[in-house]
Amino acid sequence: MKIQRALVSVFDKTGIVEFAKELSAMGIEIVSSGGTSRELAKSGIKVTDVASVTGFPEMMDGRVKTLHPKIHGAILADRSKKSHLDEAKKAGVELIDLVVVNLYPFEQVTANEKVELGEAIENIDIGGPTLVRSAAKNYSSVGVVVNPKRYESVIAELKKEKCSLSEQTRKSLALEAFEHVAHYDVVIEQYLRKEFGIGGSNLKYPDYLNLSFKKIQNMRYGENSHQTAAFYIDNHKRDPCVSSGKCLQGKEISFNNILDINSAFELVKEFAEPTTVIVKHNNPCGVATDSKLVESYKKALAVDSEAAFGGVIAFNREVTDADFAKLICERFYEVIVAPHFSDSARAVFSTKKNLRLIEMGALKLPIKRETFADYRSVVGGFLVQDADTELLDKKNLKVVTKRKPTEQELKDLLYAWTVSKYVRSNAIIYARDNRAVGIGAGQMKRVDAAKLAAMIAESYGDTVKGCAMASDAFFPFRDGIDEAAKRGVTCVIQPGGSIKDQEVIAAADEHGMAMVFTGIRHFRH
Repeated sequence: MKIQRALVSVFDKTGIVEFAKELSAMGIEIVSSGGTSRELAKSGIKVTDVASVTGFPEMMDGRVKTLHPKIHGAILADRSKKSHLDEAKKAGVELIDLVVVNLYPFEQVTANEKVELGEAIENIDIGGPTLVRSAAKNYSSVGVVVNPKRYESVIAELKKEKCSLSEQTRKSLALEAFEHVAHYDVVIEQYLRKEFGIGGSNLKYPDYLNLSFKKIQNMRYGENSHQTAAFYIDNHKRDPCVSSGKCLQGKEISFNNILDINSAFELVKEFAEPTTVIVKHNNPCGVATDSKLVESYKKALAVDSEAAFGGVIAFNREVTDADFAKLICERFYEVIVAPHFSDSARAVFSTKKNLRLIEMGALKLPIKRETFADYRSVVGGFLVQDADTELLDKKNLKVVTKRKPTEQELKDLLYAWTVSKYVRSNAIIYARDNRAVGIGAGQMKRVDAAKLAAMIAESYGDTVKGCAMASDAFFPFRDGIDEAAKRGVTCVIQPGGSIKDQEVIAAADEHGMAMVFTGIRHFRH
């Protein structure tokens, strides 16, 4: 199929003049409209205006330009059907073989939170998507280009193949075109759903879940080397997060690295003071806070220095000190994450060629979290929920034991509770003096999580004596309280809500422990 006539109408005019010049030089007639037509004509390119083809001028402030049978008939005519070609000839429709279109910038315009609804509506493109869909539907006869990055390869093929595009190229362009308009429609739907506020529960959870995420990279593999994987991001997420981080050096980021970076950085953002979080296999194995970042690192490492091997470290402050960087480099880590790294620190880290440095950008602490949807895949579907961004207001704590926690105990309780939110269930955390002392993660029995957390602390010569204990969910039995009391734990924070709450409270009272209920839980399955 030789391309003889092209329709060119683009909002993003990047490279369009050069592209059109190449088309014109090959003898391809160019039909255009509006600003594109004027831009090409200004550059000395011969252009046939859409209005002269349709016999109608642009109408209604440009809302109607290309919506006409002489345009869409020219694109949609099936060249393999004589009846289509006869009808086109009878109606005076001259065929169009190439459509070059991109759309009004609805996504960019609505990224501005202050945009007025009227401005957003005017940036909903109608003619553009219709042209793209028509051309993509008729890919067997028509080429369609929606991405300026494809201009160079399209021109190269046209030159090589005497103004023709291969079937494989036309299929590839058509898929890209449908992907382009599908994303465009999803962005509009999501904006209007939020703007209109219609639908009750369907406002959050519509009957059909239409998602649009942008791929930023293919991964070497997934969780295991036999699995393929890719990383997609939400372009509208504004908080500093794993999706917006910038890799400054090191090996390619892996699938598992991304999961660990996410867990580590989301936890470290919970703290206003200088804090270090070390994560291994998606669980924190060290958390500590100190007025000096280097001291917070030393304390976090001391929680479980063996588990930290090959882990991910996240800081909520800039790493500025070269000596601190040297200290970190004494051990093997996969990834270091921080808001920024100084030049001197980066020079030290650069000696570890495989070490990934991820720079997240400035943090405003304590962070005010945006609500967002949390998606979990199961075979054949998705589960969708609000992400667990709940922040605990200590005014809502309920003391349920005879003894109230001291001021220091209350600080320790809140610290342990913050960590518990990011530990896989069942989870028990012991903490004191702004650091985790023992972390028990992912146990089937809560009492075993209590034993594991204490065992980890004791294996490094520490003790949970005098610690606060946090449980991510309620205690179903008193055995977890008895276990903690036996090791000298003085206070407990937990959601409450078990049918055996009174038995658990009585156990705490027997041991002289203080216990507070939060009324919320932090399961992480």
